[in-house]
Amino acid sequence: MKDTMILKNGTIIELEAGASLGALQVAAADRAAMVATWEVLTPDNLTAVQIKNGDGLVVGNYTNLVLVSETSMVAADGTVLTTYNLREKNDEEKRLDALEEGKAVQDGAINDLGEVVGTLAEGGMI
Repeated sequence: MKDTMILKNGTIIELEAGASLGALQVAAADRAAMVATWEVLTPDNLTAVQIKNGDGLVVGNYTNLVLVSETSMVAADGTVLTTYNLREKNDEEKRLDALEEGKAVQDGAINDLGEVVGTLAEGGMI
């Protein structure tokens, strides 16, 4: 059995070599399959990642990962070997995420308040 990487949405990706987050290798039958794997490595899916070894034992649980880069090599038969470089977000990136989340909540509250005030104004309550 191969090592696997399980993303937040449950997608399981078989690893050819998974020595470190910075060098996870994935084999694909062709370029389309490689792109399909690359497309599921979204910021949301990288918020919770688990790595299991070939025996199914969890060897790593990670949160808030970032896809730094990918490097692909296409073989003569059309298969593609891609090395994905992932890393954990740094403190500054985590603070920015928290600020953006707080701003979204605040924007929602302001919008709700605006709707209430508008409704009251239309009804002559103000």
